[in-house]
Amino acid sequence: MIIKLSRHAKRRAKLYNISEDIIINILENLELSEGEHEIIRDVSGFNYPLKIVVKVESNIMTVVTNYPLKKGKRS
Repeated sequence: MIIKLSRHAKRRAKLYNISEDIIINILENLELSEGEHEIIRDVSGFNYPLKIVVKVESNIMTVVTNYPLKKGKRS
């Protein structure tokens, strides 16, 4: 599966100091169906879990946005 980051996702990653490698490593091992998905993962080095919103079409996984979740917003 091809993983792409949208312009918005790249800007959010830079704003919150999230490496693109971290995002790609999280997404590589997932088998997602078509549509939009929200992924929440604890990552070492961050005070809050990361939330990644992904849109899957055909064989392309596009990261729509990514950011650390604030305390109390975890579901």
